[in-house]
Amino acid sequence: MSIPPEALQKLVQEIEARAISSQQQINIVKAQISTKQRDIRLLQLTSSELQSLPKDTNVYEGVGKMFIHAPINTVDKRLSTETETLKNDISGLEKRLNYLETTHQKSKENMEHILKGTSA
Repeated sequence: MSIPPEALQKLVQEIEARAISSQQQINIVKAQISTKQRDIRLLQLTSSELQSLPKDTNVYEGVGKMFIHAPINTVDKRLSTETETLKNDISGLEKRLNYLETTHQKSKENMEHILKGTSA
């Protein structure tokens, strides 16, 4: 049973398009993970700076173009919450990255299999 060359060419093009698309999405997800990791480091640095301050220090948070007085505990809790949210986001992105890498690898394997099958 032989596949017509036109159908084979179309199949190879579809697999190649899927591989290219998954590679582009892999790059996007890696950039997103990197950005979120940088944000986590920034939040942790801010939190460590807050903890080094005396408890009665006035702390202000930026809200638009103004600053509002906030207790250190409240600011630290917000920083912890944001850090946990970012860690959860990274976990989801890593799962997506794993899926995309698997898809990309399978596409490459399928193309190699098709090309080896036609040359044999």
